[in-house]
Amino acid sequence: MAVASKTRNMLEGLVRDSSFKWLLGSRASFDEEFEEMGRSPSAQKNWIPELSTVANIVVRRCSKILEMPTSELQESFNREASDSIKHPSVYARNFLEYCCFRALALSIQASGHLSDKRFRRLTYDMMVAWETPTAANQPVVNMDEDVSVGVEAFSRVAPAVPLIANVVVSENLFEVLTASTGGRLHFFVYDKYITGLERAIKRLKAQTESSLLSASRLSKGEQILEVDGTVTTQPVLEHVGMSTWPGRLILTDHALYFEALRVVSYDKPKRYDLSEDLKQIVKPELTGPWGTRLFDKAVLYKSISLSEPVVVEFPELKGHGRRDYWLAIIREILYAHRFINKFQIKGMERNEALSKAVLGILRVQALQEITSTAPLKCETLLMFNLCDQLPGGDLILEALANMSSSQLDRTNSPRSVDGSGMHSVSSLAMVSNLGFVFGGSSSSLSSPSEGGLVLGEIAVGQLTSLERAIKESRNSYKKVAVAQATVDGVKVDGIDTNMAVMKELLLPLTEIGNWLLSLFSWDDPLKSLMFCLVGAFIIYRGLLGYAVALMCIFIAVFMVLTKYLNQEKDAQKVKVIAPPPMNTMEQLLAVQTAISQAEGFIQDGNIVLLKLRALMMSIYPRASEKLAVTLLVSALVLAFLPSKYIMLMVFLEAFTRYSPPRRASTERWMRRLREWWFSIPAAPVVLERENDDRKRK
Repeated sequence: MAVASKTRNMLEGLVRDSSFKWLLGSRASFDEEFEEMGRSPSAQKNWIPELSTVANIVVRRCSKILEMPTSELQESFNREASDSIKHPSVYARNFLEYCCFRALALSIQASGHLSDKRFRRLTYDMMVAWETPTAANQPVVNMDEDVSVGVEAFSRVAPAVPLIANVVVSENLFEVLTASTGGRLHFFVYDKYITGLERAIKRLKAQTESSLLSASRLSKGEQILEVDGTVTTQPVLEHVGMSTWPGRLILTDHALYFEALRVVSYDKPKRYDLSEDLKQIVKPELTGPWGTRLFDKAVLYKSISLSEPVVVEFPELKGHGRRDYWLAIIREILYAHRFINKFQIKGMERNEALSKAVLGILRVQALQEITSTAPLKCETLLMFNLCDQLPGGDLILEALANMSSSQLDRTNSPRSVDGSGMHSVSSLAMVSNLGFVFGGSSSSLSSPSEGGLVLGEIAVGQLTSLERAIKESRNSYKKVAVAQATVDGVKVDGIDTNMAVMKELLLPLTEIGNWLLSLFSWDDPLKSLMFCLVGAFIIYRGLLGYAVALMCIFIAVFMVLTKYLNQEKDAQKVKVIAPPPMNTMEQLLAVQTAISQAEGFIQDGNIVLLKLRALMMSIYPRASEKLAVTLLVSALVLAFLPSKYIMLMVFLEAFTRYSPPRRASTERWMRRLREWWFSIPAAPVVLERENDDRKRK
């Protein structure tokens, strides 16, 4: 009675001073609901003291959706949850998640739930409640302050509805939604995003039902995902060789189609398969008139089934956002099928993987409608694209495949309820509920609980194996991002400046090289003799491996000492004396000189290869005979002499070559060797031009 009286007084006090208006601003409906809780004896009875005010309101809404009292929900949670999930320190939030996940799984079964304002408000309120679930951390805010939610609440609640978010891309999606609101998500932005999802779904249905696209459909029931090139102001051009045709580009969940535009109709569509393992390559490409590479606005598709690559261009006045969007969604379907083929996923699990890709594309389309300031990085918002980029992305896909094989099971009903009372949620079920069919079947998948209260890819009060893999990958990505930032920060412009930096970085190696060259040249006979004796002893006694190990230990000790002795950042910086600035003409001359030098190196390399070819083909028999005898003697030495002695002979021969006793004979033999090499003719080369009979336009 004391608890009930205290609860009643608290409710009446909050209603009287309107302390709850901070949550919803001018939302009279929530105020009425709160006042009803203050008056209703049953509501006061179902009030949970461990929960905050907003959490109690959200739980009450969930109980209405589930058609069961709050007390019964709590009893069910207490009975099914493990002791770790029911620990007092996390009880409030875990019970809130339990109620929210069950209510959401049931709510999304209703058709048109996205257009229901109460559903939108409920999902957002769940995020607000998730941030302040306990009575102890009841928020204290001003009356006029707008309510917002953070990334953790969004990433925890939103993936419960697969269309709204996915656990892999939820953080990136949140960053896009909060780009203009300081990293906090407000309801008006969230509501705008859901509206964009509705429009994207209607657009997808209109494309599917359009009779103009019937020619591109196959008997196995491919789902059309995107169409471009139907508007004259935004054409799509296909380049094959030197031929160029305008037309219409169509992406399905299995392939890419291009229909060339004729006078009044379209040609039969060309199909570029994305589902089979054809070693496909999809990458950005440069295009331009007459084969020039000027404009970065195209996508290249290449596979072993095509004799030559196909380039699809998306002309636009500025930027290449349209190309980037198409590149991302084409890769998403391609990577989804690679995931399916790699893990040999079949049946309904295969359709589930494709559904994840489709929902990702729908989310990107929705974001394109509501964000017009900065271009989207579409590849970071699509799950399979992101897994291809993230360090450890293969582990995420492996966890996803394991989760699919262990959790997803075929069932005749659209959704099922497992033993724990948790409704299943799958991307395929969501796509089927939207009215789209994959593979001619609209059956969905169930997600039985395995040792926890699991809802699709998330679990109450704990991280699934997929979420753990994502967390580890993101931590690794942060380290990679920090390292990449340092790489971008040290990049300098200009050939002369880069050469100066490289010269400074290679200075230690240059000094070591000069020292070894001095020893080999016997500039100081005593030092050279000592080095020769020590090296010969190491090789003769078989201590070369130990010498290398000792050198590695020395380097490791040097690194450790450097870490503790040079703590200042200034000591870690590389100081380079910048060369005098060069004007544009000087830079062009430097580039031309570098190209000429590179061409000279390539020519010298070709001459060496042609002379070796001449020796192998006995174009110059006398030189070939000498080389053959040398190779035969070398083979006998390698076959019958121990490797230790061979290494010793090579070391002594190379190191004592310019010693005082051998200098004269070495110079004489080197001169004879050069004369022999220069006397060898190069193999002849005949240049033939390939006939290009392809149609030019």
